[in-house]
Amino acid sequence: MRKLRRRTDHRRAMLRNLATSVILNGRVITTEARAKSVRSEVEKLITLGKRGDLHARRQAAAYLLSPEAVQKLFGEIAPRYQERNGGYVRVLKAGYRRGDAAPTALIELV
Repeated sequence: MRKLRRRTDHRRAMLRNLATSVILNGRVITTEARAKSVRSEVEKLITLGKRGDLHARRQAAAYLLSPEAVQKLFGEIAPRYQERNGGYVRVLKAGYRRGDAAPTALIELV
């Protein structure tokens, strides 16, 4: 697990926020390290969505920051990947950030 130079509580909040944004928007541009870290979290959430039972919905609701994201995950995203065994998220390199030259990446749902 990457630490991303953050305390545990800050890192967890940042990854929850990024995962919620990926679910709601479909794609997010962030740093490469953050994109690679949030990829596994989003994959786990989509797997929960594919299960579709009440316990999975409550687990996803405990992780995601908005009820709209939970609705979208279980209503639109999970049914789209019903026949797919993993690999729901793509990370593409997107150059370097202008301010500090940090490598950026686009994380999107396949």
